[in-house]
Amino acid sequence: MINVSDFIKPSNEEVEFYLKKWDSLEDYSLQESSLRKLFLQTYPQNIDLDDVLVKVCALNQFYGTQIRKVFNIAKHIVNLNIDDDLRNENLDLVEKIARGHKIHKNEKSKESFLYSFATKYCSHHKSTTYPIYDSYVEKMLNYCKRKDKFEMFKNEDLKSYKRFREILISFRKYYLLGEFDIKQIDKYLWQAGKNYFPKNYGKK
Repeated sequence: MINVSDFIKPSNEEVEFYLKKWDSLEDYSLQESSLRKLFLQTYPQNIDLDDVLVKVCALNQFYGTQIRKVFNIAKHIVNLNIDDDLRNENLDLVEKIARGHKIHKNEKSKESFLYSFATKYCSHHKSTTYPIYDSYVEKMLNYCKRKDKFEMFKNEDLKSYKRFREILISFRKYYLLGEFDIKQIDKYLWQAGKNYFPKNYGKK
């Protein structure tokens, strides 16, 4: 859990600090530049299964999304015919990609909601339209809500993509971070969340 005395309030200076930190980390910056080239230059469309499969595999590897059936996810994306939705910046697309997946375990099946992965897939096509959701971003937004009441929301609201985006924009407005785009806010929240809320693997 966070040490409250160590928390630094979101500000222009704090965002700039974490953006410079991101750029100084070779693995982060090169990973992002390679994904940007893959999604925007090499395979910008989503109609060819080979192309989409490469993008799904790259995201799965770089972000550790732990998707086992990458072929099934790629086929699902192709079948959705998402390119018009991306061009039109349709926010419903995230949940379209996230839903419709079955996990089979012990002869039982249940639907899996691949929400974080779907936000990443859309974001790498249009980073300033589609913010990325993950556990560190969630923890930062919840902590700032409790501390400063920048917006009233329930934790499950973050899993509704349009509402999640609204909350992120409210965060940016409340802390006077208007000079930064959504991708830059993403980078700040993820790094700050990782710093303040480190995962304690192996501990219950």
